[in-house]
Amino acid sequence: MRRGKREPTALELALWRHVVRDVHRLAGEEETLPPEPAAPAPPPAAPPPPPAAPLQPVPATVRPKPAPRPDPSNLDRRNWQRLQRGQYPLSARLDLHGMTQDAAYSALTSFLATQQQRGSRCVLVITGRGARSGGVLRSMTPRWLASPPNAARVLAHAPARVAHGGDGALYVLLRRLR
Repeated sequence: MRRGKREPTALELALWRHVVRDVHRLAGEEETLPPEPAAPAPPPAAPPPPPAAPLQPVPATVRPKPAPRPDPSNLDRRNWQRLQRGQYPLSARLDLHGMTQDAAYSALTSFLATQQQRGSRCVLVITGRGARSGGVLRSMTPRWLASPPNAARVLAHAPARVAHGGDGALYVLLRRLR
């Protein structure tokens, strides 16, 4: 495939001129190279950066708490591994993309309540990976699952396999209603 014609860069022209410096044109041939450009003016000196302020430690009360880790203590080892491997059949899925935190929390809470009433065992909650800083919904969803009223409905949760959304989704194992 032929590419479109492009102009040589200044470096390429300088290199070519160096290579052909001893070559003489035959009589009647025209100059094929553009005239040599004038030397570029040196860039103006940038002002020195202002002195950096000393770093202040962030108070402990401002630092966000890490999201709670999935707690497999409610499950035996075999069921915990099944959940992590995505081996439970998925009854339903909820996509939280594009929602605000308030809307996502409400949607998650009502979704889990509805699915538990229907007798669903395992559901997929898609949070998205988040474009900046890991994503707000991605970091908040595990906290929402571990806090009331969702904590009473959720037996365990684990990050989804790549086929189901990878880091941007969670498998949620629901408690059975008695």
